[in-house]
Amino acid sequence: MAVRLDDVHKRFGEVAAVNGVTLDVRQGEFFSMLGPSGSGKTTCLRMIAGFELPTDGRILLQGRDVTRLPPYERDVNTVFQDYALFPHMTVGENVEYGLQVKGVPKVERRRRVADALRMVRLEGFERRRPAALSGGQRQRVALARALVNQPAVLLLDEPLGALDLKLRQQMQIELKAIQQRVGLTFIYVTHDQEEALTMSDRLAVMNAGRIEQVGSPAEVYEGPETSFVAGFVGISNILAGEAAHAITGSKRPFTIRPEKIRMAEPDQPAGPGECTVTGHVGEVVYLGATTRYVIDLDVGGQLVVTQQNLAMSSMEALRVRGKAVRLIWDGQLNRSVEGSTSEGGPEPSGPGGGGK
Repeated sequence: MAVRLDDVHKRFGEVAAVNGVTLDVRQGEFFSMLGPSGSGKTTCLRMIAGFELPTDGRILLQGRDVTRLPPYERDVNTVFQDYALFPHMTVGENVEYGLQVKGVPKVERRRRVADALRMVRLEGFERRRPAALSGGQRQRVALARALVNQPAVLLLDEPLGALDLKLRQQMQIELKAIQQRVGLTFIYVTHDQEEALTMSDRLAVMNAGRIEQVGSPAEVYEGPETSFVAGFVGISNILAGEAAHAITGSKRPFTIRPEKIRMAEPDQPAGPGECTVTGHVGEVVYLGATTRYVIDLDVGGQLVVTQQNLAMSSMEALRVRGKAVRLIWDGQLNRSVEGSTSEGGPEPSGPGGGGK
């Protein structure tokens, strides 16, 4: 294992920022820690880096117990959101700085700086200063500065948070490609579920200092184990109580993703193995590529349905409001969840999912 957290706790006075986290990060994987502000993900990263010491528990790097070691004795490097570049130094000098501190010979330093800049596609930028670079270029300089030290583990603390949406999406692809090229273990902290799903081999969803679920992006998205995961990772419907019983025959909470549900005419029958329920279209949110419908169910509660706009215009979508519909989906797609906070309604979630 590249990194292991063994029953790690971190308290700040009376506040438990991390509460019994046990986690294994495999060698060479892109691992993300996903969660809202205050969930404990950044505190975990800072403890791996050595910037914070655990109150209880152990941290192991490459099988070595580093729990009480200072940052400079750990084979890790950290990339921050604010880049932390020296403005008076050139790109080459910024990348070279850590090697100078370690006393690496000049010829070796220059070779490794050139290699690091090549990895992040910034060849020829050695003499420029950070002020002359775009946000994405500055982020890649910060990444090169971390990679040049050849750490066993690279820690990334919301490094794309300051970039605009388009550049952030480009850098997600770039970061994953770099990680695959260099073969390092990346541990990436983010509150953005799209980032985590796009780049990760596996991810841990954190909430209130604990890990709610660990798995591949598909496992976490398609099979959420708790209502928190279902609501935070994408948009999800959670039904419980009488509304759930009317559909599945059980009051046990279950979740179904909005894009898995299709709308049909009220008199259309469901097929074998399908779940079905009738209702009326309440709210309609036209999003360009898709439209989101909030359906008020006849059995009580609501379900959100998302459909692609293959041919529908915004005006056509809005005219559906108030229409009686039947909702149909494959019953095998229902996922039981624990800790439901809703009784017959969809779990609240941000417009783009992920509770950003």
